[in-house]
Amino acid sequence: MSADQIHIRSLQTIDEMMQVVELQALVWPGDAVVVPGHLLLTVAHNGGVLLGAFAGDELVGFVLGFLGVDEQSPDRVAMARLKHCSHMLGVRPDYRDRGIGQGLKLAQRAQVLKQGVRLITWTFDPLQSRNAHVNIRRLGGLCRRYLANRYGAMRDEVNEGLPSDRFEVEWWITTPRVETRISGSRPPLDLAHFLSAGATKVNPAVLGDDDLLRPAEQVAELEGNVALVEIPSDFDRLRAADLGLANDWRLQTRRIFQSAFDAGYLVSDFVHLAGEQFPRSYYLLIHGEGTLG
Repeated sequence: MSADQIHIRSLQTIDEMMQVVELQALVWPGDAVVVPGHLLLTVAHNGGVLLGAFAGDELVGFVLGFLGVDEQSPDRVAMARLKHCSHMLGVRPDYRDRGIGQGLKLAQRAQVLKQGVRLITWTFDPLQSRNAHVNIRRLGGLCRRYLANRYGAMRDEVNEGLPSDRFEVEWWITTPRVETRISGSRPPLDLAHFLSAGATKVNPAVLGDDDLLRPAEQVAELEGNVALVEIPSDFDRLRAADLGLANDWRLQTRRIFQSAFDAGYLVSDFVHLAGEQFPRSYYLLIHGEGTLG
């Protein structure tokens, strides 16, 4: 079933909440802590947004968020600091890579715009290439906060065994940048464009004999206005094959991004080279805040 055969709508009843509870266990298998139905219902009826993606009558995806305040602007009055905190998005495993996650985010954006809120934030694992491609490249999100081990030790099969490091995404949903990205009105730039603009590869990775990507032995100093940071294109496969190697990637990229954000850089784009025999993935770092609009 294609994305245009999926319909998305608000969830309101306790029966629908229990479907979300069941779906969470499919999306995050193992010893995961799920959000209970009574809390989902309370959020949905008190300023939160809970949307479900349906294939026929079957729930195959959801997104959950609630109102919050922007901690980065403590001197502004509360009403001017309102944001939407997007807490969870999940798609049933056999329905992934069909554009459902992006569809849920766009539907969430439409609901938040009706509330008069202009900022949506959420977190994701910076080593997950699929999520980076949607969050940064397609939706136009930005990242300038690195949250080391944000949720502590997690016991579900997706996260167990590694520190739960996260990027915080800022999605300024009324800006021309976001409008351009979601409409596709401007062709996206590729790796060659960034390299020709002077971007340096901060951590050029090496492909091992086992076809697993290994972190760079030496990391370049951040300099100039543009830089590229590489991550594995399929972190789940790498993690399943070699947990120690996955942890090496976690720790190296943590150091790079923490230093970059402290120095005033932000993540503004993402490039995935899917056509190569061994796909490669890169974040684009830009220095300065002029790209926020």
